[in-house]
Amino acid sequence: MSSIEKLIEDFCPNGVAFKELDELGSLYGGMSGKSKDDFKDGNARYVTYMNVYSNIAIDTSKDDFVKIGIQEKQHQLEKGDVIFTGSSENPDECGMSSVLLEDTKEPLYLNSFCFGFRLHDTDMFIPDFLKYLFRDTNIRKQIAKSASGVTRFNVSKKRFVKIIIPTPPIEVQKKIISILDKFTQLEAELSAELSAELSARSKQYEYYRNHLLTFDKSVVPFSDLGDVYKFQYGKGNTIPTIGGEYPVYGSNGIVGSHHEYNSEDAPVIGHIGAYAGIVNWGEGKHFVTYNGVICQIKSGIDDRFGYHLLMKQNLRELARDGSQPFVSYDKLNSVKVQIPDIDTQRRVAKILDNFDLLTNGISEGLPAEINARRKQYEYYRSKLLTFQELPA
Repeated sequence: MSSIEKLIEDFCPNGVAFKELDELGSLYGGMSGKSKDDFKDGNARYVTYMNVYSNIAIDTSKDDFVKIGIQEKQHQLEKGDVIFTGSSENPDECGMSSVLLEDTKEPLYLNSFCFGFRLHDTDMFIPDFLKYLFRDTNIRKQIAKSASGVTRFNVSKKRFVKIIIPTPPIEVQKKIISILDKFTQLEAELSAELSAELSARSKQYEYYRNHLLTFDKSVVPFSDLGDVYKFQYGKGNTIPTIGGEYPVYGSNGIVGSHHEYNSEDAPVIGHIGAYAGIVNWGEGKHFVTYNGVICQIKSGIDDRFGYHLLMKQNLRELARDGSQPFVSYDKLNSVKVQIPDIDTQRRVAKILDNFDLLTNGISEGLPAEINARRKQYEYYRSKLLTFQELPA
């Protein structure tokens, strides 16, 4: 008998109670009444959408500031609060959770695209246990069912508070935390090793791409990216999964199929949310939802040269301005680029296409290995967080 099985036998031999979230705590919203200018030269720290989405525990070292007036009544985060993202382009990525594990020395606020959950009895759960519980596959499935939408999905608070979670004894929580902390550290070390190799390949490719796309300023002056592409947000009022012959692109690749298309052989830029600024190549005729930006190449520009030019830009960083990542026309059009003659464009594009193919061929096994490690971790985490329900 394992140590965790022994604890369960000692503390909850007949199972554990399962409770709805609205029995255990209450929800609160993020900041309201904020404009884009409020996120410039702010006087108070706040938690961004990406901080919640990317971390199982809130990263309190982030220097993200917002203006908060003396008379403003905004919710302040407290230790043990569980924060959730409110929307995404598919239900499976809605309601990603992150937990505030520590008391903060100064007030900490929440962006308007997320919401928080606060326990009535903070002694009932250890915050470190909650950071694992709400990322577990079984709970994530319930969270996904609480979301609805067409091309963008939003969590229904009314359905969300009916999510049911186990309430194991504190001693059992402590043991699970100790096991998962060690397993998480091991998984992180293995993933870091593989990611370092992948990063090295990517940096090598980026070096040659930047070199080939940098020209003598006296010969090739700087222009606006708007001279390369006409940008247009995708179509947002059509369900992308009704089926059809054309692939549907959202903010980060194919999300379904459709009987219509609105772009052909062109890049698709992630427009809003966690994948804002990511560039994908849309092969052949395809449909782009509102979560993506259609890139219509202008006359005199080689389409593949335009794609590599987009890949050279740091559009991900460009999107991180404000409460939620977002790419606007103004931001895209104002990016400065160099556009050589068409023959040079084609020559550079051909070299980069070949290098891209070579790099992806070498690296394709690494992401698969990283994903395999992650799935193994998720399997063991789910095993530890699955409990027998106490009979009514």
